[in-house]
Amino acid sequence: MFWTFGGLILALLCLGVSGSQSLYDVQWLPCPFVDEKVHVNEEGHTETKYINREAVLQFGNVGDKPLHPTITFLVTASKVDMRRYLEGTEDKLQCEIRRYSTGGIVMRWPTAGVQDHDVWFTSTIRHSEGLFVITTFLRHATAASAEGQVDYLQWITVNDRDLLTTSAAMVVLTRTPSVEVGFLKEPNLHCQFSVDHKLPNATVEWRLQKHGERNKLFSYSSRTGKSEGSGVAIKAIGAGNASFKLPPTRKNSEGTYICSVMVPPLYGSHDIPLTLSEQPRVSINVGSTLSMILGKDQKLICDAEGYYPLDVNIEWYREAAGGSPTPLFLKNVLYSSHRLHQDGTYSLSAFFYLQPSLEDSGYKYTCRVSHKSLLTPIRKSFSLIVTEPDSTLWYITVIAFIIAMLVILCYMLPQYLAGRKAAKKRF
Repeated sequence: MFWTFGGLILALLCLGVSGSQSLYDVQWLPCPFVDEKVHVNEEGHTETKYINREAVLQFGNVGDKPLHPTITFLVTASKVDMRRYLEGTEDKLQCEIRRYSTGGIVMRWPTAGVQDHDVWFTSTIRHSEGLFVITTFLRHATAASAEGQVDYLQWITVNDRDLLTTSAAMVVLTRTPSVEVGFLKEPNLHCQFSVDHKLPNATVEWRLQKHGERNKLFSYSSRTGKSEGSGVAIKAIGAGNASFKLPPTRKNSEGTYICSVMVPPLYGSHDIPLTLSEQPRVSINVGSTLSMILGKDQKLICDAEGYYPLDVNIEWYREAAGGSPTPLFLKNVLYSSHRLHQDGTYSLSAFFYLQPSLEDSGYKYTCRVSHKSLLTPIRKSFSLIVTEPDSTLWYITVIAFIIAMLVILCYMLPQYLAGRKAAKKRF
């Protein structure tokens, strides 16, 4: 009976290799093998065809039989055990095995039983929720020696049910596969490694890649003891800790940070993308209740301030008191231009002019702001109360005008008549 990869996963669950079991004690993991067929074309260029094949990682001792009738990479005991770094449950693990080329470097790995013609594989295990990524270098001893060609032009043949006995020589891992922080933070980018022998000739580097360029941030060589740059505690490197602490983050801190560890002939690295994100501060220019007189108008402004990155969405809508399943989005909303602040964050305003009718009284108006930094949009609302003009004030104004006119007439009329009499006497 031939097993499919789906069958392997089902068997994994049925055999009890589940989250309730310690990952350090797990006996095997489904781990597809990405095989390669490499050849040189007529133009002298190397072409590679990738083939996905069913395989498992099996943990045990030399001479163990395969647990499943498929390609089995038997990882035997060594000073490096990838299982000690795993977290979570097996159903969250994503495993992949690939061939590894030393790039033409011929160097004996400094542990007992190693031969010049040993071949290498890598096993990369990722946590589906981003808790970690770990790459393990697996050494496999072969009976045939190299013939002078680079290794990828003469890969050993792996058949469908082959058992390949390996040992873990080095692991490189990060527990910060991706990082999102705000401005002026000092995040710690995790990078750890372990090798199966003491005092390895290790070179540790950190680089920042952005806009197609790579800039070196830090480097250290255990052979020379020399270092360049900062951000890594050199004393910690001896214990396998190559984590990098960033200075306070600014806009130019964004990019992909690359931690690399080289112990010849092996080179392991992890890319850690870092993005900046700041939540907007949202406010409107009125309180929770707005009272307006019929015939008057009001400018309503919603401000989103201090957000990053640039994209933000501001909407105004209204709904009847008590809420509505279908709020009415306002179409007469105008927007300011994005304003860039000195700290690299942005601001935007959305406003409209409200000239309500009596029927608008009781409606709730809401500004809703969406941004990638928010799990749910921010809402700011006010309730509208519309009243008719007060007629009493109108009557008082009219009466006051009449009284004022009567006072003026009573004062001016006698003077006017006396003036006319005096004029007649002179003539």
